[in-house]
Amino acid sequence: MVQQSTPSAGSIAAVPKKIGKYLIINEVGKGTTGTVYLSHDPYFRRDVAIKVYTTAPDDDPSRAKIARKMFFNEAHMVGMLQHPNILPILDAGEEDGKYYVVMEHVQRARTLEAYCRPDNLLHVEDVVKIIYKCAKALHYAHKRGVIHRDIKPSNIMLTNDNDVRIIDFGIAILRDSDISKIEGIAGSPSYMSPEQVQGNDLTPSSDLYSLGAVMYELLTGFRPFRASSLSKLLNQIVYATPPPIHTLRLGAPEELEEIVAVALQKDPANRFVNGTDFGARLTRVYHQLKGQWDGIDQQEHFDTLRRLSFFHDFSQSEIRELLRASEWREYSAADEIVREGTADDRFYVIITGSVAVESNGKSLGTLREGDCFGETGYISGARSTAGICAQAAVTVLSVSSTMLEQVSTECQLRFNKVFLRTLICRLQGANIPGE
Repeated sequence: MVQQSTPSAGSIAAVPKKIGKYLIINEVGKGTTGTVYLSHDPYFRRDVAIKVYTTAPDDDPSRAKIARKMFFNEAHMVGMLQHPNILPILDAGEEDGKYYVVMEHVQRARTLEAYCRPDNLLHVEDVVKIIYKCAKALHYAHKRGVIHRDIKPSNIMLTNDNDVRIIDFGIAILRDSDISKIEGIAGSPSYMSPEQVQGNDLTPSSDLYSLGAVMYELLTGFRPFRASSLSKLLNQIVYATPPPIHTLRLGAPEELEEIVAVALQKDPANRFVNGTDFGARLTRVYHQLKGQWDGIDQQEHFDTLRRLSFFHDFSQSEIRELLRASEWREYSAADEIVREGTADDRFYVIITGSVAVESNGKSLGTLREGDCFGETGYISGARSTAGICAQAAVTVLSVSSTMLEQVSTECQLRFNKVFLRTLICRLQGANIPGE
């Protein structure tokens, strides 16, 4: 289970020592329907995540009723969905009036929400692979009579080795089951299918629509439909057409735009037949695009990085990993690359050209080809102490701290070592020593 919001001091004091046979380590998340704890299973000697549902009477009894329904819904999934891209539910139980489910704990995983910003998008190739795995996992669930009903970026985890886990089947529909009939909850509005919005009977095609909406957002950084009110949003989902992907992301492959368009069709009969059909279309496009991505541009970028002193210690495979986890950005003279006083989680390496470093209106110097900047990216929420502007035409390699966490451990360590060594040598006023 992915780590969630940091608990307050008050909630830490209330953390139980044990739930069932599971030893509680700490609280990792809290929501309206329950609390998630990092726990340890002494029998199997492994860490697990335990979600304890809020069922005690409070000012909103309906919330407790919904929580109980969600518990029974997920508990029913124990042993039912065993797929590598679905987060497994290992156990479920009730203790002292509290209901809980036990799930796999995935260290250092994060949800796809981290990659739904225009300034932190995944590479197209990675989006295709993620959606492909989700489509196959949903097909598996659909064949077993399960409709997830709440597919969205925050319910899809990306593990440290770039694998995928679909999570949270709390409001799923189970075929021929009364357990899943949760009144008052339909899903997350921005990702609902038109039939879900209208309260019609749902089929697996509804999940594929939601997956198409997620794919749209991963490619562009924007949801397909945005509105100032819920009623306007729902009206758009039923009647409007989202802005074309290429208008929000330059260079977006036309083939992927067509795939998303099929997934977002208003009429379920016009969407993909099933998750396998969705995945097959993605596979064909992936092979077409991969041939392009492995072409001249990528080789030229690799050769350019290989010549820079910054990358002398990197292996060929590590350079290719960084190329995939980074963006190749170009700036014109006087363009602002980093604004002083703003939070920036990106690291930069200058490929060509030079940049001016300024603080409080005063010049601090110049950085040139092979130099790096962006040290505030090491501290979450830290604000830059200087501004960086292009002195002439500049090309930089830009990689976010989020994306850097998705490359191999060896590549991360190499990058951190060289980046920090370069910064230290710059502070000492010396050239970067060779090894």
